[in-house]
Amino acid sequence: MSVYYDKIIETSLFLKEKLPVAPKVALILGSGLGELSDQVENPIVFNYEDIINFPQSTIKGHKGQLIFGQYQGVDVMMMNGRFHYYEGYSMKEVVFPIYVMKQLGVTKLILTNSCGAINTDIEPGELVLLNDFISLVSDNPLMGINDDRIGPRFVDMTEPYNLELIAEAKEAGKELGLDLKEGVYGFFQGAYYETRAEIAAFGKMGCDLIGMSTVPETIAANHCGLPLVAISCVTNMATGIQTKKHSHEDVIEVATKASQTLIQLIEKIL
Repeated sequence: MSVYYDKIIETSLFLKEKLPVAPKVALILGSGLGELSDQVENPIVFNYEDIINFPQSTIKGHKGQLIFGQYQGVDVMMMNGRFHYYEGYSMKEVVFPIYVMKQLGVTKLILTNSCGAINTDIEPGELVLLNDFISLVSDNPLMGINDDRIGPRFVDMTEPYNLELIAEAKEAGKELGLDLKEGVYGFFQGAYYETRAEIAAFGKMGCDLIGMSTVPETIAANHCGLPLVAISCVTNMATGIQTKKHSHEDVIEVATKASQTLIQLIEKIL
């Protein structure tokens, strides 16, 4: 595990040497939501393959860039493209950027994702604030030997998403005329879309939403003491609820349409 910590420090120093100021807020942009990164002022852009120890994004709709600069007057860093467990990366590789963010001085994390809805009170195109999660995957980034320099051995998950940040986001939504719902996110390994039977079971378990990301990053952020809020862009109803078959192209199309609303919301919660 000490090798993992050494890599975190090595990557952090690699980036610090090239940055004029430390970022305060970090954002991870989900599928079809990368347009936000185009609005960063004075951008310093790194392709993932040029960052020491960084994995590379392999999914359409994820550019694979780390962008530093100013957004709405705030020093930010944005990941335009995240890493997924289904891409073959280990959980520790998936969340590696979270620990780097903490080392760089980030004090708030905003996660975004595109997901399906199980709860029929939620419709495609809506933005939903996560208030909890259910992991449907047996693996997680805290398995294995713990390094106390990163975070504690056992991590409390009473409040995985910061209640104060959720309240701020809901208030910001009201200012935009949005009645933002809250929901429980089910983390599914993928990369296949869930079956009808699985969705029926996950709904009974209490999942309002279903997706293939976000939860590993949530766990890592809590592990290292990084407050976060997560916003899901609902792109489709889950299998068995909608009648047509799923496609990643449809996910990107709906997420892109909703991106302007998401951008307006993020501008208010930075």
